[in-house]
Amino acid sequence: MAFTFFFRDRHTLESLSKLLKVYSEGFSRIKVWDAGAAMGPEPYTLAIILSEEFQKELFDKVMITASDIDEYDKYGETILNAVYPVTDLTRMPLNIFEKYFVPSDKTDYFRVIEPITAKIKFIKHDLLSLKPFEKNFHAVICKNVLLHFNHEQRIEVIKMFHDSLETGAYLVTEQTQHLPAECEHLFEKSVPDAHIYRKI
Repeated sequence: MAFTFFFRDRHTLESLSKLLKVYSEGFSRIKVWDAGAAMGPEPYTLAIILSEEFQKELFDKVMITASDIDEYDKYGETILNAVYPVTDLTRMPLNIFEKYFVPSDKTDYFRVIEPITAKIKFIKHDLLSLKPFEKNFHAVICKNVLLHFNHEQRIEVIKMFHDSLETGAYLVTEQTQHLPAECEHLFEKSVPDAHIYRKI
């Protein structure tokens, strides 16, 4: 299971949102793939950040696909229900929490509001199949999975991501991870202080 929480690596996701705001001009849809999404904090965090950064007309175009191998059939249900314990929500700014979460029927659990949940869909997917379930994404986020693969597997998965992205679109990786040398010719670094790469 990937280790993640709401608003983890906030700076990276905010940097991505600013890049997408410029890059996505003229597209009828803005497609994002969050690979290895676990229970969903990361795709929901991104959706909230995009909602804050984008005007409504642009945010209406956003669709985020959260994928995970989900071997125990737990992640998809959690993501689609969008209900989380308050202990998972303490690291985000209070104003964001109050704006985007409402109490659920369960004590000390909160639900993400509908305008945000409408932007997230879930699909079971094994990255090591090396077969993207869709293409023409404007961003792929993969921050907690690659470290579990060996070097050759990482190379092949990153090549798959490259193939699934629009030209000029973005790949986001964990801050502690660098692109394998074998993949460096496929991307260029987009910002100096986050691992966001633009497809060449």
